[in-house]
Amino acid sequence: MNARHGPSCAAKLRRRGESGQWPKLRIAEEIVACCGVSRLRAHRLAQGWTLVQAVEFFRELCGREDLRCPRIDVDQLRAWETSGRRPVPGTVDLLCRLYRTSPHELGLDVASDHTPEADRPPPDPVGGGGVLEAVRRNVDRTLVAATVSGDQLDLLDERLMSHRRRYVALSPQAMLPDLVADLDEVRALAEQRQPAATQARLSHMTAVLATLIADALMKLGQLRAAAAWYATARTAADDSRDRNVQARVRIQAAILPYYYGPLDAAIRLTQEARLIAPGSETDGTRAFGAVAHARALARRGDARGAEAALCAARDLFAQLDHTRPATDALGFPARRFLLYTSGTLTYLGRTPQARAAQQEALALYLAHDAGIDPALLHFEEAICLVLDRDVTEACRLATNTLLGLPPEQRTQIVRARVRHILDAIPARMRSTRAARELGEILALPRRRT
Repeated sequence: MNARHGPSCAAKLRRRGESGQWPKLRIAEEIVACCGVSRLRAHRLAQGWTLVQAVEFFRELCGREDLRCPRIDVDQLRAWETSGRRPVPGTVDLLCRLYRTSPHELGLDVASDHTPEADRPPPDPVGGGGVLEAVRRNVDRTLVAATVSGDQLDLLDERLMSHRRRYVALSPQAMLPDLVADLDEVRALAEQRQPAATQARLSHMTAVLATLIADALMKLGQLRAAAAWYATARTAADDSRDRNVQARVRIQAAILPYYYGPLDAAIRLTQEARLIAPGSETDGTRAFGAVAHARALARRGDARGAEAALCAARDLFAQLDHTRPATDALGFPARRFLLYTSGTLTYLGRTPQARAAQQEALALYLAHDAGIDPALLHFEEAICLVLDRDVTEACRLATNTLLGLPPEQRTQIVRARVRHILDAIPARMRSTRAARELGEILALPRRRT
């Protein structure tokens, strides 16, 4: 706490914020700015909790959600708040759930000093190291102020739909500048209060644009930035009061922990999406949530849960109108349903059914600008081959798929998927020539695009 400020100052800010119906995030930001405390401490003070209460609520959260509770006491929490020491990632996730915010907003998204060189994120694709983060923080400030927008909405909606169509085929590097520019325009329009219906539309746009930016950053391997943008997208979606977009954003956000971990986060996000999704199925949100949940559960090894979720997804998907256009990056056409079905069946070990889903999906992708999804299907086919003990053919398929991609599509998510194939190979077979060659190709430096 700033030497000029006692606890009463934070309490006064909290009372003022509560009387003005500020979000907790804004109250915490005001406390940081005024009192000079850490973000972690500011979020506790914004709740009006003592250290003892915060520890008790933390333990209650773990018990209520049946989570393993790390050792934590008042002294430990005080140290995290004041000494700059950072808890382990699993505890960071629990603290985020306790305060209902992101690692960035708690000041706990510091990069590890031991990140392997091959996994370090590439340079900022938008140019100017701080531009991307500055725009994201401005968006967050706008959202927590609960501002609203003015005119130009129809034009912005048209541009947004254009982005969603182009994103399917273009590289992340090509899309990011336009997405960031339009999102900053939406933020600028939202700085003055307007009718609530207009605010809801702007928040919806913000959620979609932030989700596309997060997805692009994830594909480029900028994982911490992607996680922060997904958190921003969830904030915007929740502000829109649109349950459909709230569920969709969570489904998309689950892709990051599905491929990179922690898998528990992917399961939690898809489960939340299924609970939030509207009761009437119009555009596939409920089916999408169910099959995404099935895929995450299957990878965790929960066969019973995955089978039940996949069965529900199939029933819901059968009810949809499949004549709708399939050129939306956030849509849920049959080929995407099959992509997720393939992942579910692959990790359930049902390789014949998985291959059937893969071939059906690939046939559908031939008619569209498909991006990297066909490659992801081939990588899952390779995992099926590993499960069927055909390691040589699995490595051959993975090698040909990786080398067949244009350089701009050999992004971090592709490399992560190849690494999953290598990890699936039994230890006694990793010294085979095909496995060694695949590992050597993966280890080659990436070309900058």
